Amino acid sequence: MKVTNIPFMAMRKIVAILSITLILISLGSLATKGLQFGLDFTGGTLVEVTYDEAPNLDDVRELLDRNGYGDVVVQNFGSSTDVVVRMANSYTPTLGDEVLSTLQGDGANKVLLQRSEFVGAQVGEELREQGGLGMLLALAVVMIYVAVRFQFKFSLASVAALVHDVIITLGFFSIFEVEFDLTVLAALLAVVGYSLNDTIVVCDRIRENFRIMRDTEPYDLVNESINQTLGRTLITSLTTLFVLVVLFVAGGEAIHNFSMALLVGIVVGTYSSVFVAANLLLALDVRREDLVPAPKEELEDDLP
Repeated sequence: MKVTNIPFMAMRKIVAILSITLILISLGSLATKGLQFGLDFTGGTLVEVTYDEAPNLDDVRELLDRNGYGDVVVQNFGSSTDVVVRMANSYTPTLGDEVLSTLQGDGANKVLLQRSEFVGAQVGEELREQGGLGMLLALAVVMIYVAVRFQFKFSLASVAALVHDVIITLGFFSIFEVEFDLTVLAALLAVVGYSLNDTIVVCDRIRENFRIMRDTEPYDLVNESINQTLGRTLITSLTTLFVLVVLFVAGGEAIHNFSMALLVGIVVGTYSSVFVAANLLLALDVRREDLVPAPKEELEDDLP
């Protein structure tokens, strides 16, 4: 594959301003508007029903929406005929029967109510705490791994790039008020792994080139390394994005937010692996001596 010669690092100041701006906007939105947490985190009413024949979940959502149950999550559990409906409505003893009556419609659908109960917000608070701890643990493990495999400057740059990706992805969900549920949290953890993989590829090439291109300045060496890995980065990202676009368009409501989070995260992650991590390495003054020990000076022979 032909190696490109794009001056990525010549754009590093513009890119730095763009990244800082996006992070500030995201943090501002998160501080003022917060996230629109889904029922996984906020709690609500849970209704389980069983159909004689497997229903179309999109039709079930539309039916509930037309009858005033707007904020609902409809999913299969166990089998294709078992359906769980989670809603933000305040729980009442008759709510399950009301939902059942709506789902039965004119009687053409044979639906049985299995249970109706309230799910408290305490579980949601625990999920938020555990999810946040899981994210912090993932970043800590990444920092240790990169520091051991490469060098501490690479570790700082990689983790900073991951934090950059997560903040901007969270900011997207906050600004556009997209519901944040457990599937989105899972997507964020997947984005961390995906973005790290791209960044590691670039870092590995930079390390190899420091050993090979001995007379090249770090600025030019980093730029050359990005160009050498650009083809691999674009091919991997584009093939992944093709799949995610299909999931986003045709995957249904259950994975809509999941695929959206991955789409945003992978676009931002690809951008950060090309620009952000490398830019931070130059800001940290990475040098050949950080990775390749300087040769020992030959001792003079003092013998007569």
